[in-house]
Amino acid sequence: MYIPLLVLHSLLRWLVLLAGLVALVRALTGVFGPRPWTPTDDRASRLFAISLDLQVAIGLVLYGLLSPVARGAFEDLGAAMRNPTLRFFAVEHVLLMLAALALVHVGRVRVGRARHDSARQRQAAIFFGIALVLVIVGIPWPWMPEARPLFPFR
Repeated sequence: MYIPLLVLHSLLRWLVLLAGLVALVRALTGVFGPRPWTPTDDRASRLFAISLDLQVAIGLVLYGLLSPVARGAFEDLGAAMRNPTLRFFAVEHVLLMLAALALVHVGRVRVGRARHDSARQRQAAIFFGIALVLVIVGIPWPWMPEARPLFPFR
């Protein structure tokens, strides 16, 4: 069960990144356009939130139940904090992704409560932009010490 979920988690990163990029680009074009907030903007932000929700849910199952890396880190947390790879997966990765998830949902609420289209676009650009940066920073890219392959089935 661990490997299929890890592969799914690795593949879903691309959906999260694409959805986040689309939501951010739509918000930025609305800010600098300017143009009204449209149902397409709302769908893009919803897809970003849903894809990140799914990604985090799978990640939490891996983190809490299935991952030998997380299990090893929690056996000796002090040693894990001195090991950059274990620290990344035990603390940094999960905290960055949870923060990104919170920002996306807070951003969606703020967008929904904004009274004007310009405020909606600005709120979306700020919250989705920061969330997307956190997601990008939190991904274990192949050039990092805690590398994961870009496509796990290779």
